Amino acid sequence: MAFTKENRANTLSGVLFVALFAASASYIAEFAFLKNLGISPLIVGILLGMVYANTLRNRLPDEWVPGINFSMKIILRAAIIFYGFRLTFQNIEQVGIPGIITSSLVVTLTFIMGYFVGTKILKLDRDTTMLVSAGSSICGAAAVLATEPVVKAEPYKSAIAVGTVVIFGTTAMFLYPYLYKAGFIPFSPKEMGIYIGGTIHEVAHVVTAGNAIGSETAKYAVIVKMIRVMLIAPFLLILGYWLAMGRKTQTKEKTKITIPWFAVFFIVVAGFNSLDLLPHPVVNGINKIDTFALTMAMTAMGMETNVQKFKGVGLKPIYLALILFLWLIFGGFYIVKFSLNF
Repeated sequence: MAFTKENRANTLSGVLFVALFAASASYIAEFAFLKNLGISPLIVGILLGMVYANTLRNRLPDEWVPGINFSMKIILRAAIIFYGFRLTFQNIEQVGIPGIITSSLVVTLTFIMGYFVGTKILKLDRDTTMLVSAGSSICGAAAVLATEPVVKAEPYKSAIAVGTVVIFGTTAMFLYPYLYKAGFIPFSPKEMGIYIGGTIHEVAHVVTAGNAIGSETAKYAVIVKMIRVMLIAPFLLILGYWLAMGRKTQTKEKTKITIPWFAVFFIVVAGFNSLDLLPHPVVNGINKIDTFALTMAMTAMGMETNVQKFKGVGLKPIYLALILFLWLIFGGFYIVKFSLNF
């Protein structure tokens, strides 16, 4: 056990080692050119972790490895739970039915399309397909992190999925404002906010793209994006049930359904936050700590990612992410048009 009397000191050393890298990632992410690109500490963290994994990883004491695993699993689950402090149910009222319909359809259709294209057409493995599809359909790196323990995927597959988020989320962040200002997207500022929040990958990318157009667009973009984030919980519950049923069909035996309780508590925390019982400075402080915890989890994931494992995957994850990116642009446009009728 990681925290037995004999192992406690070494495990804590491993956790502190990850925290040191995460602190470095948080510092680097504050550089102006990275902030302008909407690159979050989570992305910097996994990159730093991967650099370490493929250079000096063999010098890490074996006794510290449980600390890395603790950061990648336990701290991750705790961070996803406290991610709920970024949400309130009141946000949903501000965008109304169009925002809810857009978010629900984008998450559902994008994931289903991604799974079908990835496994049936590109012949990509199931876990990588699910992680890329989750990152595209919900909220980028955070969604990949939340989905990984449910799918039980290897860390390098999560790293691949996060890489696709960086590529296409950053592209969308620049492309959407350009297309809007050039007159190619015939939406009002509010409608454009729903479109951005409903179809761009990362929260940071949504904030940057929205503000590039205007404050009203940014406001609605962030709210719709938060609704997509909130859908992580039901998504993971349904995914966990579906995977369990699949295992039951294959083995012909009774299969215990593992409920991702961290997803349930995520909604509970969001509900508590909706009551507005804590002062805003306290909530802001919790969110800062939570971002650091997510950065630690992502850094630890990078530390367990060896680039040698990427060779057998090839460019198929990029092809899948590109197809989903194009779907989000064009399919997302018509989803928003459809939702505005309600």
